[in-house]
Amino acid sequence: MKERAEVLKEEVRCMVKGSKEVSEILDLVLTLQRLGLDSYYKTELDDLLYSIYNSDFDDKDLNLVSLRFYLLRKNGYDVSSDIFLCFKDKEGSFAADEVRSLLGLYNAAHVRTRGDKVLDGAIAFTKSHLEAKLEHLKSPLKEEVSSALETPLFRRVRILETRNYIPIYEKISGRNETILEFAKLNFNLLQLLYCEELKKITLWWKELNIQSNLSFIRDRIVEMHFWMTGVCPEFNYSLSRIILTKMMAYITIIDDIFDTHGTTEESMMLAEAIYKCNESAIVRLPEYMKCFYLYLLKTFDLIEEELGTSNSYRVFYLKELASIYAIKLLKRLVQGYSQEIKWRDEHYVPKTVDEHLEVSRATVGAFEIACASFVVMGDIITKETLDWLLTYPELLKCFTTLARLSNDIVSTKREQKGEHHVSTVQCYMFQHGTTMHDACVKIKELIEDSWKDIVKEYLTLPTEQPKIVAETIVDLARTADYMYKKTDSYTFANTIKDMVASLYVKPI
Repeated sequence: MKERAEVLKEEVRCMVKGSKEVSEILDLVLTLQRLGLDSYYKTELDDLLYSIYNSDFDDKDLNLVSLRFYLLRKNGYDVSSDIFLCFKDKEGSFAADEVRSLLGLYNAAHVRTRGDKVLDGAIAFTKSHLEAKLEHLKSPLKEEVSSALETPLFRRVRILETRNYIPIYEKISGRNETILEFAKLNFNLLQLLYCEELKKITLWWKELNIQSNLSFIRDRIVEMHFWMTGVCPEFNYSLSRIILTKMMAYITIIDDIFDTHGTTEESMMLAEAIYKCNESAIVRLPEYMKCFYLYLLKTFDLIEEELGTSNSYRVFYLKELASIYAIKLLKRLVQGYSQEIKWRDEHYVPKTVDEHLEVSRATVGAFEIACASFVVMGDIITKETLDWLLTYPELLKCFTTLARLSNDIVSTKREQKGEHHVSTVQCYMFQHGTTMHDACVKIKELIEDSWKDIVKEYLTLPTEQPKIVAETIVDLARTADYMYKKTDSYTFANTIKDMVASLYVKPI
C-alpha cells in the first residue's frame, strides 16, 4: 500500500507541475486541500498561488472569483473583497442565483475580517438563498451545501473534511481517478498510524490510572487523541500528537480536580506543588494526589526520552525546552484555576465579560495546548518563536477567546446546576440585565468576531514568525469549533462516536 501511494504521489506531482490555466490550478489546489494531499506539494502549490496573486485577473465568473479569493486568503494573501462589488446590482444585492456560485461566494465570505461589509452582506445573501434551495438539490451538491451551512469550508477540521469529502469526490463525474486512489490510500495509511498512536497512548493512560488511582476523572483518552489529529494530522507529526494528547490528559485531570472533585484547600495545594514542580512538594499534597503528581513529573522525563530518537543537535535543545515550556504552561493554567476557585468561593461575578476572559481564557486549556503544539514541531520553531508565543500575542488571544466562549455556550447550564464560578454567559447576563437566551445570542456574535479577528491576525502575521504558527492556531480554532458546535462533545463523547469510528475504525 505504501509503495503504491508513493507512485501515485509522484503522478499527482506531475499534474501539479503541469497546471497552467487559472481555473485548472484553483480547482486542483482546492481538491488537494480537501482530500488532505496538499502537504505533499507545499512548495509547488505555494508557487502556483503566488503566480496567481501577482497576475492580472478580471473574470466575470463569480464561482471562479470566489475560489481565487478563498484560496489566496487561506494562503495568507490579504486580497481585497472589492473584487465582489462588480457582482452587485443597482439595489446593492448580489446578482447571483446559480447554486455553485452561491456556495463559492458563501465559503469565500467566511474568510472575513471585522468591518468588511461586502463579505458580511455576501454571507447574509448566500445563506438565505442556499437554505431556500437546499431541499431541491441532488447528491452530491446537496451534501456540499448542507455541510457548508453547518460549517463553512474555512472552519472545518482538515482530517475530518478529508474523511467526509473522499466519498463526495468519488461521486463527482469530473473526478481524477489517480487523485482519488491516492487520497484513499493516504487516508487509510494515516488511519493505521493513528491506531498505533492510540494504542501507545491508551497503555500510558491505563498505567497513569493504575498508579494515580483517580477514579473520578473523565476517561476521554480516545477523544483527546481524536482532538489532536485535528491540530496536526500529517504523518510527520506523530510524536506531536502523542505528546499533545498526554498534555491534554493532564489538563483534563487538573481541571477535574479544581472544578469538581477537590476542595479549595486541596486544589491550592496542587497549585503550589505545580508551581514548584519538584518531588519535594509531594509532602503537602493529599494522599490521592501524590501518585498523580509524581506521574506528572515522570511524564516530563518521558517526553525527553521520546524526543531522543535521533542524534541531531535539535534533540538536545528540545529536550530541555520541552520541560521548561510544559512547566510554564501548567503554572499559567493552575494560576487561572486558582482565581476561578476564589470567584466561586466568594460568589464573585466579574463586572464585564472582558474581565472574565482575562482569567478564563487560560483555564479552557487552549493556550497551553497551542503553545505545547510547537515545542516538538521541528527546526522551524525556534526559541524566539516560543518566547513570542508566551507573550500571549493577539492571534493566540483571539483563539483562546473563541475557545472559552464556545465552551461556555454549551456547558453553562450544566455547570451551574452545581456550585461553580460564573461563566461568560452569566457574566454577560449580569452586566447587561438580559436573559440567558439573549446572552447566548450575544456570545455567539462575539465568537463570530473572534473568527474575524483570527483571520485578520492570520493575514498580518509578523514576518519573522513562520507561517505554520498561524496555520496551526487556525487548526486549533477549527477543532474547538467542532468539539463545541452543538454540545460539549468532549464531555458528552457519544455525540461524536460516529466520526471517531470513521477516523479510526472504518477504512475507505
